[in-house]
Amino acid sequence: MNKSKLAVGLLVVGTLTVVFGTVLVFVGPIIIDNQIVKNLVIDPKNEMSYTMWKDVPVPFFMTVYFFNVLNPTEVLAGEKPMVEQRGPYVYRKRIQKQNITFHPNHTVSYLEYRSYFFEPSMSVGNESDVVTIPNMLVLGAAVMMENLPFPVRLMISTTFKTFKEGPFLTKSVGKLMWGYDSKLVDFLNKWLPGMLPSTGKFGLFAEFNNSNTGLFTIHTGEDDIRLIHKVDSWNGMTKLTNWKTPQCNMINGTAGQMWPPFMTKESTLPFYSPDACRSLEMVYQREGIMEGIPLYRYVAPKTLFANGSDYAPNEGFCPCRQSGLLNVSSCRSNSPVFISHPHFYNADPVLLDYVQGLQPTEDQHGLFIDIHPETGVPLNVSIRLQLNLYMKKVSGITETGKISEVMMPMMWFEENGYIDGEILTTFHTNLVLLPKVMVYMQYCFIVLGLATILGVVLLYYRKKASLKKNLPTVIQNHGVGPHVKLFPITPENMPLSYQSEECDGNMNIK
Repeated sequence: MNKSKLAVGLLVVGTLTVVFGTVLVFVGPIIIDNQIVKNLVIDPKNEMSYTMWKDVPVPFFMTVYFFNVLNPTEVLAGEKPMVEQRGPYVYRKRIQKQNITFHPNHTVSYLEYRSYFFEPSMSVGNESDVVTIPNMLVLGAAVMMENLPFPVRLMISTTFKTFKEGPFLTKSVGKLMWGYDSKLVDFLNKWLPGMLPSTGKFGLFAEFNNSNTGLFTIHTGEDDIRLIHKVDSWNGMTKLTNWKTPQCNMINGTAGQMWPPFMTKESTLPFYSPDACRSLEMVYQREGIMEGIPLYRYVAPKTLFANGSDYAPNEGFCPCRQSGLLNVSSCRSNSPVFISHPHFYNADPVLLDYVQGLQPTEDQHGLFIDIHPETGVPLNVSIRLQLNLYMKKVSGITETGKISEVMMPMMWFEENGYIDGEILTTFHTNLVLLPKVMVYMQYCFIVLGLATILGVVLLYYRKKASLKKNLPTVIQNHGVGPHVKLFPITPENMPLSYQSEECDGNMNIK
C-alpha cells in the first residue's frame, strides 16, 4: 500500500475519532440522563427500580429504646423524673405494596403494608424484659379532662381505681409494644367509642403492625420525571385538616421512600409522613461516598420541630410548647402526645432540665437520609423520633398525685434501611460503573485520535527532514552575474536528464 495513502487514511481516522469523542462529551451525559429517566419511571417493565419500589427488598429495621422510670414514687411526690435508656430492641420491618392501580393521568395508587419481626440476635435483651413507663391511659386522660367539672374528674378517678389503673405501667416490652388486655380499654370502647385510637389491645405500636399507611396516589414520572414519587393524594385528600393554616395542611413531597432524580445541593427532601400527621422536609448537609457510590446527606433542620415563636411558619402546628416538640394530639385522639428528636436533640435546653438521664448527640440521635443525587434513590436511611407524654397534676384525679408539669420521654425508635448485597451490586453497575465507563471512553477516543494525528504529523516532518539531510544540491543560475541559489534536489526540480537515468551518490550517470 502507498505510504502516502496510509498516512492520509490514518489522519482521517484520527480526526474522526477526535470528533466522535468530542461529540460524546456533549451527548454522553444526555444519553446517561435519558437512560436514568427510562429506568426510574414507575413501570413493571423496569424490573430493578420497580422491584425496589414495590417490595423494598433491602434490609429495613425498627430499633426501639424505652426510658425506664427509676423513681416513679418520687415523681408522684413532685420530684424530677429519673430515667435510664433500655434497649435496643430490634425488629425487622417488611414493607410490601398491594392493590397497585395505575391511572391514565400517569399516577399510581397503592396500599403499603408493614409488619415487624423481633430479631433477638440484634437486640440487647428480649421482649420479655420488664420496664416502667407512664400510663398514657391515666396520665394522658387526666390532662385531657382537666377542664371538665370537678365532679366529673372525681368520677374519672374512681373509674381508674375500679379498673386498678395506676399512673405508671410496669410491663414487658412485648406488651408495651404490641398491646395488652385492659378492662379499662374495653370499658371505654364500649361506652365512649372513638375515644381511643385502638379498639383492641392497647399498645404503643399496636396499630402499626400488620397495617397499612393509608391509600397513597403518587406520580409515576412517565409524563414528567420531575414529578416522580410525588404524592398526588393520600386517602383521597390533597390536603390535611389537622392543622390551623393552609401551609401546615399541605401534603408535600414524596411518600418518603424515593425522590426525583438529578438533585443538587440546593434541593431539599420533602415527604409526607402519616405517622407524624404532616409533611416534613430535610436539607442538604454534606457529600459522601458509600461503597464507591457518591451521595448527598440530608438532615432535619433545626426549624423542623421549632414552635411558632421561634419559626413563624410552624404556628399552624400549635398549640405549641418549647421548640423541639411537635404536638400530634390533633391526630392522636387529642391525647397530650408530642414527638421530638431522641433525647430532645436540637430542642430547647430547658426540656433536658425536666428529666434526668438524657444525653443528646448528633451521631446517635440526629436523623439523616443519604441519597444518590443522580437517581434520587436512598442508599442509607435513619429516621429517629421520640414519643413524649405531657404530664401534670390534675385536681380531682388523685392518680396524678403531685406530679410536676413535665414533658416525659417514654421511648424513641429508629427506622433504618440501607442498600446491600445483590441490589447494591446491580445499582452500582448500572447507575455508577457504566456511566463512568462512558465518561472514560469519550476521553479515550479524544486521546487516541489526537495521538494518531500527532503520529502522522511527526512521521511527515521526520521524513521531510531526512530528505533534506541525505539528498545532494544543485546549482542553478538566477539571471546574469555570479549570484547563485542552493536548493535540495527533489523529484520535481531534478534535471530532466537525471530523471531518466540512474545515478550514483556523486551525481554521475551510470
